[in-house]
Amino acid sequence: MSQTVTEFEVHDIRFPTSEQLDGSDAMNPDPDYSAAYVVMRATDGGEGHGFCFTIGRGNDVAAAAIEALRPHVVGRPAPRTAADLAALHIELTHDSQLRWLGPEKGVMHMAAGAVVNAAWDLAAKRAGQPVWEFLASMSPEELLSLVDFRYLTDVLTRDEALAILRAAEPGRAERAARLREQGYPAYTTSPGWLGHSDEKLVRLAKEAVADGFGQIKLKVGGDIDDDIRRMKLARAAVGPSVRIAVDANQRWDVGDAVRWMTALAPYEPHWIEEPTSPDDILGHAAVRAGQPVKVATGEHAANRVVFKQLLQAGAVDFVQIDAARVAGVNENLAVLLLAAKYRVPVCPHAGGVGLCELVQHLAMFDYVAVSASWEDRVIEYVDHLHEHFTDPAVIDSGRYVAPRAPGFSARMLPESIAAHSYPHGPLWQARRATEEVNS
Repeated sequence: MSQTVTEFEVHDIRFPTSEQLDGSDAMNPDPDYSAAYVVMRATDGGEGHGFCFTIGRGNDVAAAAIEALRPHVVGRPAPRTAADLAALHIELTHDSQLRWLGPEKGVMHMAAGAVVNAAWDLAAKRAGQPVWEFLASMSPEELLSLVDFRYLTDVLTRDEALAILRAAEPGRAERAARLREQGYPAYTTSPGWLGHSDEKLVRLAKEAVADGFGQIKLKVGGDIDDDIRRMKLARAAVGPSVRIAVDANQRWDVGDAVRWMTALAPYEPHWIEEPTSPDDILGHAAVRAGQPVKVATGEHAANRVVFKQLLQAGAVDFVQIDAARVAGVNENLAVLLLAAKYRVPVCPHAGGVGLCELVQHLAMFDYVAVSASWEDRVIEYVDHLHEHFTDPAVIDSGRYVAPRAPGFSARMLPESIAAHSYPHGPLWQARRATEEVNS
């Protein structure tokens, strides 16, 4: 009997991470990690969970954008197959009136991604597989059908994409087994938030190495002398063999980025992340050409077209997908194929609530069924807010443990949703009462 989507719940969920400066950087000094969160329910009681990530104010706008997609979801057959998931993705991203708000970028596009990801969660649960396995069990032809090739065919044709997927088909089972046995390489940003004291930076960097991480990341871009001092401290703490990436979070103009990274280069940063505006393709190319450190970007890239241009322009050494920025699994598959075409490693962004949980599936699928490689590839890890999920990301000796529970690891605990709902959840009510007393 065919099942139908009958319910569609949207929640504004916020965590007061600004109190401890978790997530702080040169561009975003006081983030409250938040999720515009959607639950779709089918007639048989099955649930799909998804969200887009924000850092506080405006999360209600993202939730309203998700709510605007309700008519496309409620009453349709619950998704099961690649064909179902492809049709939903196209319907959500091609609605002509909603698309006008982007087109295919910004809050509306992120909302589509939240709903698409919830659909993948539901479909994978029905298949009894985690999303990475569910994707990797599909044929190259099924995977190809998921991708919207509009605007891509000048650099990636359907035939080229199919050849990439077919080339990776032999060895899928062996790579999946290796993934289950060894996990996927990770790096941690937790030591490097800009709000941390020098003492906390050094302590957490040493702990990261002791925990098995071969790479850490520091936020930079506030003051060049401070950044040089912090880089020296971090390098002394972790030694010469551990990679240290740095992240400017879009802080600089091109000239500033070149000057800053030339000053930091003697301490061997592994990459500079988001050195300038995420929309400035030629600016990234100039930064890459103007100083010796490799360039990484993509967490704020609005859609597959921006990734296409970054790769076309030779502007990026590492592609950083984000599970909740573009329009969900389907568009991220397009980006993975583009990166494979240009032979550029994918190192996903995962700083934020729930992003580690989601993006691990995409990187693992890429290893099994697209790139067939994890060389020079790592997934970001941050060590907060995982306790709010029923299937939290797990790190063992600096590697992500491959998820085994069916779905997308996206389901948040009901009590966490209730406590952190904004503005009426008890945590936020208590916070407002405290602020009123202290004002």
